[in-house]
Order: sequence, then C-alpha cells, then structure tokens
Amino acid sequence: LSPKSVVRDMIERAMTFAELISHYGLTRSEGLVLRYLADAYRALRQTVPTEARTEEIEDIIEWLGELIRQVDSSLLDEWESLTDPGAEIDAEQVAFGADIPRPISANPRAFRVMVRNAMFRRIDLASRRRWHELENLEDGIDAAEWEEQLLPYFEEYHSIGTGPSARGPALFQVVEEDEFWRVRQVLEDPEGDHGWALLGVVDIPESDALGEIVFDELSVVEG
Repeated sequence: LSPKSVVRDMIERAMTFAELISHYGLTRSEGLVLRYLADAYRALRQTVPTEARTEEIEDIIEWLGELIRQVDSSLLDEWESLTDPGAEIDAEQVAFGADIPRPISANPRAFRVMVRNAMFRRIDLASRRRWHELENLEDGIDAAEWEEQLLPYFEEYHSIGTGPSARGPALFQVVEEDEFWRVRQVLEDPEGDHGWALLGVVDIPESDALGEIVFDELSVVEG
C-alpha cells in the first residue's frame, strides 16, 4: 500500500473514511490508514507546484484535510505546529473541547466535495445494482425502492457511467440555503443524453451533528 493508492481508491469509489475501513475490514489498522492519508495530504500541500494546482486538485486537498481533521484533528495540529512553530495556540480551545471536531460544513469547499462524493457513492452502487448496499446507507430508502426508481433508466440505457467525467463537477449542481442544500447529480448515460439525475436535499444541522452527510430526501428523476 501507498498513500497515493489509498486516496485514489477513496476518490474513485467516493468513500468516506468509515466506508473505506468497513469495505476492506481494516478496523485493526485504522491508525495506519489515517497516517497514510495524512502523508498524502502533506505531500499534496507541500509538493504540488502552484501552476499545477487545478480546481480539482484544490478540491481534493481541501476534502482530504477536512476528512483527516474530522477523524483525528491532532494529526493536522501536529504537522501544522512543525511547519509553523511560531503559531499561537488557543489555550481556551485546548482546555475546552479541542478534541471536538468542528462542524463539517465549516469548510464550505470541503463540504461541497463531501456532498458530491456522497451523491456519487450512491450513483456508483446503483451502477452495479448493489441495492442492499444502497439500503445500508440509511437514507430511508430500501433495496426494492432503489431498484424500482432506477428500473426505467436501466430499461433505456442498461448502464451508468462512473468514470472521471461522471465524477466531475460538470454533472453536479447545488443550490445552497441556510440549513439545507438542494443537490442534483446527473447520471452519465452511454448516449450522453444526461436526461436522468439523482436529486437530494442535504440537512446541514444534522450533518454537522453526526459528522457525515445526511440526506432528508433522495430520488431518481427523469428530465
């Protein structure tokens, strides 16, 4: 394993840290995996030259940093203290809740990537018709409902794209409101019609409370 491979796998499968650990049965190695991710984050922050930092790369850096912070902020605090030893430490924060992760919506750019990943995670599972795995995501939709919603799409196209263009920001739209984000992830069909989409409503207060993306509504629609 290498940090690059772990991060790439998470991006391609749109997995959270908990999903990565569960998928590969790495409960006993959580700390090691987190160190891998922290190494990748430091490498991206320190070694990618400014001229090579595309919007996609910046999104990955922000998302990865926030993911690590949510799991164990001490790893980033340790690294930042080494890179900026003169930085002042907030004594009040240390005494009162330094171990409490900040709300995941506090970093809007990273939060947007998390929402996009959560939507694409469902698209990826749907493309492989993993109905029971979709049910296990606890969106309030059971396996039969997922299959029923996607049946008309598969009758028309037979497959859902999951490559780089399907994961990219061009097929993802969001309308931001105070406590809810309304999101739309367009399905990449083989004909390029882009006539189907997964719609979702993100509950921001609940997402902050649980430290993961929580959907109030999800539905597959045509048009």
